[in-house]
Amino acid sequence: MLATMAITPFASIGAFAQGGNADQLFEPIRAVLQHPRCQNCHIPGDAPLQYDSGREHAQFVQRGPRGKGAVAMECAACHHDENLPASYGAHAPPGAPNWQLPPPEAKMVFIGLSPRALCEAIKDKRVTRGRDLNAMLVHVRDDKLVGWGWNPGGERSVPPVSRPAFVTAFEQWLRAGAPCPT
Repeated sequence: MLATMAITPFASIGAFAQGGNADQLFEPIRAVLQHPRCQNCHIPGDAPLQYDSGREHAQFVQRGPRGKGAVAMECAACHHDENLPASYGAHAPPGAPNWQLPPPEAKMVFIGLSPRALCEAIKDKRVTRGRDLNAMLVHVRDDKLVGWGWNPGGERSVPPVSRPAFVTAFEQWLRAGAPCPT
C-alpha cells in the first residue's frame, strides 16, 4: 500500500500509526494542507493567492458571496474543468471541476496556523461547512479540485506527499483518534 508513496521526508508514515505521537501523525497532513497548492485558496482574506510565493491573484480577483468569484469575475471565467494544454504556456490558468474558494462563511483557513490550530480547524464543523472527519476524508480522497493539487500543470510545484500517501496518513490519523499536535 505504501509502495505508491513518493519519496518524501515522511517516508515512514506507516510507522506513525504504530505508536507514533500526534506530531508525527499529523505532520504529513499539515505538509499538504499548508503547501501553496492548498493554502493559496484557503486564505484568511478574500483575495486568493497564486504561485508558490503566495502573491495576491492578478486582476484583483475576490472570493465573492459564494466563493466562486465576484460578479462578472467568476473563477470559472478563466479556470475551466481541466488544465489548459501545455501549448498555452507554463503560467496559463489551471483548471479543475468546480474551481472555487471556500465560501466566505466558512473560509477554512490554512495559512499562518500552527500545526495544532490547523488540526483543530479541520475538526471544527463550523470551519468545514458541517463536514465531520469522515466527510473530510471523502473530500480529500475524492474531490477533483483537491486532486488537482497533485496535477497542477505548468511549472507549479506539488505537495511533498503523494495523494495516496496523504489519504493513507489521513486514515491513520483518524484511526488513532485524530489527535492534534502539541
